[in-house]
Amino acid sequence: MTDRPVIISACLLGLRTRYDGTGARSEEAIAAVKGRAFIPVCPEQLGGMPTPRPCAWIEKGDGADVLSATSTIIDTNGVDVTGRFVAGAEAVLQIARLTGATEAFLKEKSPSCGVSSIKRGMDVISGSGVTATMLKETGIAVRGF
Repeated sequence: MTDRPVIISACLLGLRTRYDGTGARSEEAIAAVKGRAFIPVCPEQLGGMPTPRPCAWIEKGDGADVLSATSTIIDTNGVDVTGRFVAGAEAVLQIARLTGATEAFLKEKSPSCGVSSIKRGMDVISGSGVTATMLKETGIAVRGF
């Protein structure tokens, strides 16, 4: 058992934090944290968004483009929610730094947490979400589930 906690997307534990008010329980992710200290997070909730909330996606590119201010995140109502996603990513990074976490297990296909895939509308595309990108850029190892 490692002494450092791992950050995990709360929805992977079955918590109802996803945009549609559901969880995305992953037995593989739960097995990966078994016997370890872990910290459940939902970047979108930490950024001040409610659950449920409108579905949202990165307009072009991926999380790196959002963080470099060359893309935005728009919800299905046409509202720009970029600031909330960035604030949530910053909150997760702060939690990781405060707790000494050096790993994060994150939900794929999410505009926040996707490690290697995100959704744009109904399409799954290659790319990383805002939180996954920010964590990777600061040296935190990320693994997608």
